[in-house]
Amino acid sequence: MITVQKAAINTALIAALVGGGAYLAMGYPLIASSTSAGSQSSTGSANGAHQANGITEQQLTGSTATRVRNAVLAANPGATVHRMETDAEGAVYEAHITKADGSRATVKLDGSFNITATEAGRGTK
Repeated sequence: MITVQKAAINTALIAALVGGGAYLAMGYPLIASSTSAGSQSSTGSANGAHQANGITEQQLTGSTATRVRNAVLAANPGATVHRMETDAEGAVYEAHITKADGSRATVKLDGSFNITATEAGRGTK
C-alpha cells in the first residue's frame, strides 16, 4: 500500500511541476517585455498600462482600438500590435509593435489617429 501512495504522490508532484512550468512559460513573454522597458520611470499593472508623469495609461478598446490598430498597420505593413493605450508622455494614443523586420517600436498617434512619431526600440514595455 505504501508504494501505491508513493506512486500517487509522485504522479501528483510531477503533474504540479509540469503545470507550473507551463504556467510560467505562458507568462514569460510578459515578464521579458516588462524587464526590457529600459530606465523609464514607470510602474506596471496587470493590463500592461503604466504610470508616467503622474498619468496612468489606459488600455484602448472598441472603435478607438480599431482605429489605432488600422492606422498603425497601414503605416507598418506586416507588424504585430502587442498593446494599444492612451499615452502618458505627450501623445494621445500609443501602440507597442514588433515590425515585420523583428524590431520593436512604440507608435504615437494624435487624437485624429494620425501617426506623430515612431520610437524605435521601445518594445512592448
